Amino acid sequence: MPPDTPTLHLVCGKIAAGKSTLCTHLAQAGGTILVSEDQWLHTLYSDEMKTIADFVRCSAKLRQAMTPHVIDLLKAGLSVVLDFAANTVEARTWIRQIIAQSGADHQLHLLDPPDHVCLARLKARNAKGDHPFHVTTSDFEKVTKHFQPPTPDEGFNIVVHDVPG
Repeated sequence: MPPDTPTLHLVCGKIAAGKSTLCTHLAQAGGTILVSEDQWLHTLYSDEMKTIADFVRCSAKLRQAMTPHVIDLLKAGLSVVLDFAANTVEARTWIRQIIAQSGADHQLHLLDPPDHVCLARLKARNAKGDHPFHVTTSDFEKVTKHFQPPTPDEGFNIVVHDVPG
């Protein structure tokens, strides 16, 4: 692809793996927009999200609303850093649709530190209190059971990041 082809940056990693930190860094490139699921969910649905099931429901609504917007940004020539966890085959199927409809290039950034590193970061994040959502250890464990790292047969351009811990 030509160097001016917009790129959709995706992230895959467990809770507190460093996805949003990486996304903030990636979004510093010129002509690049950051779209943060946590920001949008907090703004639109914070009063509705009390359980993991609530998160899943609200996230599905947000993905539906964001799909044409992200496609339009990419078609306009902007690169997009999509700070939505691409942690399951189902989530990556949604993203695959955006790539196909926009014609954009893509990079799937994989962060996979051990659970104990994520849990230590989560504890620090919760104590700091500046993240829009407080996630318990129990919720981390429930969500992590569904984590599916991408496989080569899914056809993504995977960039593996070493995560210090």
